[in-house]
Amino acid sequence: MEISTLYNCFKECGCVTTDTRNCPEGSMFIALKGETFNGNAFARQALEKGCRYAVVDEPRYADAENIILVDDCLKTLQALAREHRRQMGTRIIGITGTNGKTTTKELIATVLQKRYKVLYTQGNLNNHIGVPLTLLGLKEEHELAVVEMGANHPGEIRTLVNIAEPDCGLITNVGKAHLEGFGSFEGVVKTKSELYDYLRSKENAFAFLDKDNDVLCQASAGLATIGYGMENDALYVSGKLRACAPFLSFEWEHEGVNYDVNTHLIGAYNVKNALAAIAVGCHFEVPAQAICEALEGYIPSNNRSQLTETADNHLIVDAYNANPTSMRAALENFRLMEVPHKVAVLGDMKELGEGSVEEHRQIVSLLTTLGLEKVILVGAEFGKVCGNFEHYPDVEAVKELFAKSKPKGKFILIKGSNSMKLFTLKEVL
Repeated sequence: MEISTLYNCFKECGCVTTDTRNCPEGSMFIALKGETFNGNAFARQALEKGCRYAVVDEPRYADAENIILVDDCLKTLQALAREHRRQMGTRIIGITGTNGKTTTKELIATVLQKRYKVLYTQGNLNNHIGVPLTLLGLKEEHELAVVEMGANHPGEIRTLVNIAEPDCGLITNVGKAHLEGFGSFEGVVKTKSELYDYLRSKENAFAFLDKDNDVLCQASAGLATIGYGMENDALYVSGKLRACAPFLSFEWEHEGVNYDVNTHLIGAYNVKNALAAIAVGCHFEVPAQAICEALEGYIPSNNRSQLTETADNHLIVDAYNANPTSMRAALENFRLMEVPHKVAVLGDMKELGEGSVEEHRQIVSLLTTLGLEKVILVGAEFGKVCGNFEHYPDVEAVKELFAKSKPKGKFILIKGSNSMKLFTLKEVL
């Protein structure tokens, strides 16, 4: 079926679903496949639950008038999203990066919402399925869209930008993450830079650029940029860290005027994420005071740089993800925090391939210089290099430890890859 014909069917529906547990009345069901499921088998069920059309790619399931057969459901979902993006004509800001892209996306959306109707990626729907689903949520009312793009293998950002076709973009940073998939740090840089490659090819496209990042400055050569960074009056937006006590406070400058911001964010590294949002806001003519209000009103969630107060402790929960770059940044920030009784509970960093042992060893080496009151390392990788620090095989063993001897009055940094489930320690601290 031609995508234009299918798009006419989509317009009748107004939204799509890929999950029969969520079938809005009159929607379009697209049957995706995974390692353990085949959405084709649920096409009939989707119709019974209220979908107007079901799209399948296996002929044996195309047994009703309103079941549409295509060659490949995933490619159809992506093509449908690109067509909808083109029909809507909404200005799109694409965001990728090793660390901070979700927080930056949230901050940008929060700032832009002070003036515009904004669609933005929900949660971490930033892959080859999530990006199309986000784009298919575009409505006539949306003036801007902020689309997050993630990748753990070469070529994935190229795929996503060719679907979203952003008008401008931002790479937060590049670091050591998913090295198993990328092969090397250079592989990370090349893949993230696929956003820049696309923007170079598009008329009047540009990037918001961290001018303090030499790697990104080099990668963006030949591309129109709007620069932000630290303590440089020549930039479009510049910033200066004031305090992490424990919340982040900073000042920023634009066109010779300075502004102070007191956030609910934890982490000096979040200054750059905030400056990126400020640069986007200023470019799209959001008033400076409204930008400050947006940043001060934003409260992080989803175990990303959250400060959680319990009856006994202050928890800095950054356990959604971890890689050598973000782990080092979190620890360096912990060093800067003007608080007493610092304890770190750190879990393994995943998907590092052959360099895993060395990367964990370097983190342990850094820990020896921080002067923390206590360090607890969790997981098999840290177990190989833990030195004199306490080590436990998994989060359940740490819970048993805290059940016998619960810390009190501590500031506790909790960080590790999501699969380590360190976020569950909140329940016992």
